[in-house]
Amino acid sequence: MAGPSRCSVSAAFREHLRRLGLQDFPCGLGSWNKSRFDAHTRPCGGRLGLGADPAGQEEAAPLGEESPEALMELLSDRHSPWALPPDCSPQDQHLREMAVLTPELVRGSNVFQVFRSLRIIGKGVDEVDEGLLQLQQLEELILSANQISRITSANLPRMLKVLELCCNAVADLQDLCAQPPPELQHLGLGYNRLCGPSQDNYLTADFWPNLVSLDLSFNNFTNLLGLVSQLCSLQKLRVLVLQGNPLALIPTYRGFLVDSLPKLSILDDIHIGPDERHQFHGLARQPELIKSEARVVVSIGEIKGVPDPSARQQLEVGSEAPVITYSYCVTYEFAQVEEIEDGSSTEVTNIHQRPVVATLDVDSSAQDTREAKGQQEPAAMEEPNAHSAKVFVTPGKPWANTIDCSYRKEHTAKDLVGLKSYLASGTIVSVMEEKVLSWPVEADPEENAVMKGKASRGLQKDSAKVPVPRDKQKKKSSCELRSDPPIRRTLGTGRVTLETLLATEDLVATVCDFGILITEQPLQLPSLEEKVRSDRKKGKDKSKKTKAERESQASQKATASDRGKRKNKDSAELEEGRGLQPVPLTVQFQMQLLRWPSAAGTQSQESMAMAAGKTQ
Repeated sequence: MAGPSRCSVSAAFREHLRRLGLQDFPCGLGSWNKSRFDAHTRPCGGRLGLGADPAGQEEAAPLGEESPEALMELLSDRHSPWALPPDCSPQDQHLREMAVLTPELVRGSNVFQVFRSLRIIGKGVDEVDEGLLQLQQLEELILSANQISRITSANLPRMLKVLELCCNAVADLQDLCAQPPPELQHLGLGYNRLCGPSQDNYLTADFWPNLVSLDLSFNNFTNLLGLVSQLCSLQKLRVLVLQGNPLALIPTYRGFLVDSLPKLSILDDIHIGPDERHQFHGLARQPELIKSEARVVVSIGEIKGVPDPSARQQLEVGSEAPVITYSYCVTYEFAQVEEIEDGSSTEVTNIHQRPVVATLDVDSSAQDTREAKGQQEPAAMEEPNAHSAKVFVTPGKPWANTIDCSYRKEHTAKDLVGLKSYLASGTIVSVMEEKVLSWPVEADPEENAVMKGKASRGLQKDSAKVPVPRDKQKKKSSCELRSDPPIRRTLGTGRVTLETLLATEDLVATVCDFGILITEQPLQLPSLEEKVRSDRKKGKDKSKKTKAERESQASQKATASDRGKRKNKDSAELEEGRGLQPVPLTVQFQMQLLRWPSAAGTQSQESMAMAAGKTQ
């Protein structure tokens, strides 16, 4: 069986020329312009083949031929069947105009000498073949968004000054550095699969003596000290892009680079000014400050839009009803880390180290984490996440219209590659409700029967005793409650995008909006049941009415009038309640990557971001 067909640069180039139709009408040589390019005469006119008489007036086209103006109009009119496709570049348009005015320059092999720039983007190219050497005058080669994994530098034109290979699959620079173009000034290798330290050795002046701009963004370089030691040899380097690499997550990353590369003008698309150089002066001579770890602070603020659980508790009536307590917390995922530093607030350890369970009701027997704390379920290791993550839980808070979590935790991550993967995919934030039922402790059945018999025989005697104060009864009963395992419910869950932290942003502050919650029990149900019981009671009372009451017509009319007024009042209150706009469930969430010099202003930045979230 033959292997998959490969797509080379030269094959894509030929297909591109075919689409341009440089030799077909209205371009090239043919019956439509033959007289202007007769082999025995020079092209008419003195400018790009445009025919003109000595007086400067245009010559009429011979019979059966088109004038240059008419042919050019066919190219420029977007409704023309010969117009270029929308994805073609201005250079393509220039080539077609050249094929109309001076077709001999783009005929046959001459076309290879015309090209100074070649852009082949997203065409599935996976091979840079030797056919590219025909473009001897090529200075710019853009091959972004293809499938190139290796490049043979011997197949690159020697005049090349710009080589852009962004968004490919390059993992090794050895073949590219075998015979690199000596005049290359820009090398773009962003969004590839390069990682150190083996690739660091190919980024020196021995291979790129004239390099001015280097893009290594969104690869997997992790050794900041090793990479900088090689880049120092590039004396002409002025523009460097390293954002998106794991090493860019180190707090001292930018300061160390600014001080180590004094000729650098732009780092990660941000200009380096004199103040910044002065601020980080001397940092390059303190490599002991460069720790290969990142520090991230997670802060969670207010929760709003949680329905009042007391409406559901109104249905729980009677002496045998349990005592129900509700608490609310926020969970979030964070990358597996080797070390975690607690912040100023209390932090609750993760539940089984598993992702948030997005279910409405969870069986209490499966959620009893008190006996299984610290154990890891196998299912958690099988989650198809791009990163290995733990779930962290804020301390539970009682219900309120606005629940203030006041949560802050600092994480220290030494696995920079894992942290990069985590930030690229984002985190899952959820609002959880925990319901706990507490029951009075019951005695054994036989003992309970004996106690009930004694209670019945001594009822008359006990009734004469002074009753125990109600507050003492409550205190006594509260000490004899048995709590069931907690029942947890996810009120809302969603993903927060964190990818901007891989670029130049230090802070992601957002208000997660989970929409309006639909409560389990309609709030009007208790009032309806009370109304039914009230109606039954009224019916019994009505059957016991005396004859005198039936004869009192005036009194009956007044009672009916009062009932009508109460009904109208209840309807008005119901309509007023319906007019209230429900509040969506929201939670304030922010994540900050500590970097120099922003690490010094961590607290102020956090407070400002949280305040901004409150105003939204």
